[in-house]
Amino acid sequence: QVQLVESGGGLVQAGGSLRLSCAASGRTFSTYTMGWFRQAPGKEREFVAAISWSDSTYYADSVKGRFTISKDNAKNTVYLQMSSLKPEDTAVYYCAAYRRPYRTSRAALDYDAWGQGTQVTVSS
Repeated sequence: QVQLVESGGGLVQAGGSLRLSCAASGRTFSTYTMGWFRQAPGKEREFVAAISWSDSTYYADSVKGRFTISKDNAKNTVYLQMSSLKPEDTAVYYCAAYRRPYRTSRAALDYDAWGQGTQVTVSS
């Protein structure tokens, strides 16, 4: 059974930075893609970033150049470094594990394990 636990959310002023962490058990990062999604009030869950088993990275256009996804295979932990934060980045951020090894996607439906979410609030 896959378990994902996020941490690192909080309140930050616009222009500030935060780093989210996601500790995983039950699925190895060396073969699975890991992703970050977010959901703002009244909006659908949207793709933020993903990192593949081979360390290829993918970003939503809205965060490209500001967010960086990375992972530590030894710790089975994935990170999302967020910089130059904007009020529109305010959302609950979720870590997710892809359902199959050696596959990558930006669609939430392709991820079958999710963390509980961590709130990120950016004040103007």
